[in-house]
Amino acid sequence: MTPDAGPDSEPEPRPAPVSGSGLSGAGADGAARSGKGTGRGAGPLGRRLFAAFAVVALASIALLTAAALVGTERGIGTARQADRQRVADRVAAAAADAYRRAAGWEGADLGPARTIALGAEAVLTVRDADGHMLLSPGGHGGGPGTGQGRGQMHGTNRDGTGDTPDSADPATGAETSAAPDPGAGQGPSATPDPSAGQGPGTSSGRAVTADIRADGRTVGSVHLGFPAASGTEGRDIAWGWIAVAALAALALALAVSWYVTRRLTGPVVRVAHTARAIAAGDRAARSRVDAPGELGELSRAFDTMADDVTRAEGARRRLAADVAHELRTPLAALQAGLEELRDGYAEPAPERLAALHDQTLRLGRIVGDLAELSAAESARLSLHRTTLDLTELVRGAVRDREPELRAAGLTVRTRPAAGPLPVHADGDRLHQALGNLLSNTARYCRPGDTVTVTARAEPRKGAGDGVVVIEVADDGPGIPAAELPYVFDRLWRGSVARDVGGSGIGLAVVKELVTAHGGTVEASSGPEGGTVITVRLPAAPPGAVRN
Repeated sequence: MTPDAGPDSEPEPRPAPVSGSGLSGAGADGAARSGKGTGRGAGPLGRRLFAAFAVVALASIALLTAAALVGTERGIGTARQADRQRVADRVAAAAADAYRRAAGWEGADLGPARTIALGAEAVLTVRDADGHMLLSPGGHGGGPGTGQGRGQMHGTNRDGTGDTPDSADPATGAETSAAPDPGAGQGPSATPDPSAGQGPGTSSGRAVTADIRADGRTVGSVHLGFPAASGTEGRDIAWGWIAVAALAALALALAVSWYVTRRLTGPVVRVAHTARAIAAGDRAARSRVDAPGELGELSRAFDTMADDVTRAEGARRRLAADVAHELRTPLAALQAGLEELRDGYAEPAPERLAALHDQTLRLGRIVGDLAELSAAESARLSLHRTTLDLTELVRGAVRDREPELRAAGLTVRTRPAAGPLPVHADGDRLHQALGNLLSNTARYCRPGDTVTVTARAEPRKGAGDGVVVIEVADDGPGIPAAELPYVFDRLWRGSVARDVGGSGIGLAVVKELVTAHGGTVEASSGPEGGTVITVRLPAAPPGAVRN
């Protein structure tokens, strides 16, 4: 069995790739043909995508930078405060040692404590358990520290060689002259303000306090004031690195955004170029985008659609030629015969009228084929489904077409299934499809060939997904392998049966009807001849009622 064929028909090859770099005749970019060189400009979509990516990157980097700055500031502040507290604890320990050595604050040597505070650039204030000032920021003592032991209360020089002057610059350790202590000699009742007596060398920064404990009891406290600028070097370094990292992250984000934008918009731009080229008349243009994921699928689907459009356009061109060819012969015969009858050159004998009648039948068959194809294309809207037995339907279709098959000199064999094959389908439409297959076989097979019609069920793979199969096989001349993909196309007429009439519609109707039922149809042919048309339809649930 071969597809419908007619004279002067050749199989239309698929479009071959065309490469080029210039503009097409209508101004479309020729790079769409070869799939290279397009999409270099970002285009409006690319600019919008890049702007969106850039905004997201800027917002993310700004948020992360702010979080890093806040976290760094808090971390540095916490670490700095812990360091200050450790210094205060060391100063308190040194003061406690002085208290124990002197067995009290009278005559206690606070020089080591003061040295530790100066080393940390802190301003030291020492008080006893009653809150009396023992060592002020200016280096003066009061309360119990006044009188004879005053010099020792003030501490020693940094080298430990002797008493220090009354005051020293906490930042540099330079000696300064002591101002008169207004609180001197006030006695235990005086409780000066911790900031009292702070002169130019005092601090306005954060302060820490530590208790002085000796022999298990609190005997006083130390108060350390740190300058406001203390520890800013670490913060400046951290902020500098954060700023550099933010700028580097921004540059990297913009570069990645641009790359992703190009990767996303490049295939789309290329497909758009190809679409414009096809619309301009270049039917060979293809996008051929090698991209992963959905973009690659988009390109392949577009190229497949372009192939189908090109093939459909070729089919429309063939339609005009085929219909003209099919109509020209009977119309010419009718015209000549009628002119002979009109002019009196021939008598209206029954034989002459019968020949003219045969030409009208041929015209009617062509018109009927076109109407049948139109009805098959709208079959989805006109199916009247019932549950029926496919085995009985096959037997009926073969019985109806058997005279035609035997008249063509063919031997007919039927191999029905052993049991019923329930399907939910339109019996008339399936009968029509199977009848078209048998008629096509009768037309193209040679006298003496055998036609075998088989109905069977394929094994079920799960609940509700069974398939029933109809096979129409013959040992005729077969179909060339190059023509197999096109045998079910509308108006396709193969190259083998050039002398056989037909409109190229019969198998197209079969495909439309089978597809409308949710099934598939395919053709296969061996190198030594013979053709098998296989129809697969969804099976109805087991035990369905048969009509």
